Amino acid sequence: MPTAMITGVTGQDGAYLSQFLINRGYHVIGMLRRSASSDVIGERLRWLGILDRIELVDGNLTDLSSLIRLVGDHKPDEVYNLAAQSFVAASWQQPLVTGQVTGMGAVNMLEALRIAHPAARFYQASSSEMFGKIQTEKQSETTPFYPRSPYAAAKLYAHWMTVNYRESYGMHASSGILFNHESPVRGIEFVTRRITDGVARIKLGLTDHIALGNLEAKRDWGHARDYVQAMWMMLQQDRPDDYVIATGISASVREFCDLAFAHAGLRAADHVRVDRARFRPADVDMLHGDPAKAEKTFGWRAQVTLAALAAEMVDADIARHKNAIRKNGC
Repeated sequence: MPTAMITGVTGQDGAYLSQFLINRGYHVIGMLRRSASSDVIGERLRWLGILDRIELVDGNLTDLSSLIRLVGDHKPDEVYNLAAQSFVAASWQQPLVTGQVTGMGAVNMLEALRIAHPAARFYQASSSEMFGKIQTEKQSETTPFYPRSPYAAAKLYAHWMTVNYRESYGMHASSGILFNHESPVRGIEFVTRRITDGVARIKLGLTDHIALGNLEAKRDWGHARDYVQAMWMMLQQDRPDDYVIATGISASVREFCDLAFAHAGLRAADHVRVDRARFRPADVDMLHGDPAKAEKTFGWRAQVTLAALAAEMVDADIARHKNAIRKNGC
């Protein structure tokens, strides 16, 4: 039975990756940092029905000693570094924490592997936000980076350090430059989930509108379930490398709204209000990925369409709110 260690195991990607690996016969070790909200921190894993099938261990990306201990004790075959301060908007309010966790945290894990278990295969969760102020119409592995947020800058540092450890120490270290990927367990602070949760509340008569920021920003949106499979496929290759993972199709926030509201039989224009306070200090106007390298190298291609993604998220949020209404007796 192969063993995989996942940081950020309770996040969206960590939950779907855990499910994928368990279904392939892996023993999954999920690293958790100590938290006052530990009683609810596994909700995504519970929602997917796998919480009791994961070995949860204490560790922290900012504490190198804890990482060396965990890697040395468990000797994982694969390590997936998904943990980060991952909300772009919050990175302007917490730039130092973002740098320490999202940037230096990845290097701490690489260093722990180099010291305690260099044979492990390592995956770094890089981000399309690193492209930022785009230099080409479609972004591939050779497109220049231009980060436009503290989060993107931290991710870029982690990305290049992964390349550095691969080239300096011969480690099997790969980075997935993942474009936006969503799901029913996406955090409520992210725009897609804010939209689908708003649609559900409006549909059930709990509110009459939602406030959003820049409706014209365009992103290349896919389903997290598809994208975690690409992470695993990268680590099965003989040679480590970096890959863009995307659908190859971009759509605006406005277009995602239209799809989500239409699925519930509503019109977005009747319920969406623009709130200038939700605009980023330096926004990224458009991201549009080119996944040709991943498709050619190991045959990965996104399966879930944007319409199907929006529909799945809306249905899940409607079900959540209906359950809450029943429990409250309203």
